[in-house]
Amino acid sequence: MIATLQQQVNTMLLYQQGSRVEVTKPQVFGGKMKEVSAFINVAHLYLRMKIMDKVATTQVVWVLSYMQGGVAEAWKDNLLDKLAKGKSKVNTVEKLFTKIRNDFGEMSEEDRKIEQLWTIEQGERTCNKYVQEFKKVARRSGYEGRPLIEEFKRRLNRTIRRKLAKAEEPPTTIGEWQERVVRLDRNKRQSRAEKRMLGRNVMHPGGNAQLRGGYERGSYGGRGGQIT
Repeated sequence: MIATLQQQVNTMLLYQQGSRVEVTKPQVFGGKMKEVSAFINVAHLYLRMKIMDKVATTQVVWVLSYMQGGVAEAWKDNLLDKLAKGKSKVNTVEKLFTKIRNDFGEMSEEDRKIEQLWTIEQGERTCNKYVQEFKKVARRSGYEGRPLIEEFKRRLNRTIRRKLAKAEEPPTTIGEWQERVVRLDRNKRQSRAEKRMLGRNVMHPGGNAQLRGGYERGSYGGRGGQIT
């Protein structure tokens, strides 16, 4: 499965004019079980390489547009109707792919491993923890090269991803991306901690000096403000 997937990726990526990449669009899917994995893999790769920044609903509708003929078309029309009425929870392309697998084919162990790569998120975790989990899942997925980089970038928190993408020399390999996001995240968190500490020092300069000053000014003294 891993070798087959990599062959599909290599076939789909046609390098032209240096870094320009053309990606093959998926074939029309009519609902045959044997075509499920190929349809999802090609559609997923195209989304990640070409329209990953589009809103979720646009991605869902784009995939559905390739479901034509046979039982797939009736299935698509039914899902579109539910989406229009707000009766479907298929609001992301990952959920759509899972539903297609469940309704039209059997999900193999290899498919589940690939799906893990599609659904992993950084969330509130540090980049270091995210990188460690991503490496573990990526080893089982069969992804490598640019498709793997795109998956890694897409699951990063947006602020970090944009900052590295706009760098004078952005990372070019998965190793560089992972190393630099960890360093950037660590520096960012350290800077925040230092600012919080500085803020506390500004609010309470000198620690207990204010309390000592209160006695010196006689606010806690006896008659005439003298300390007794």
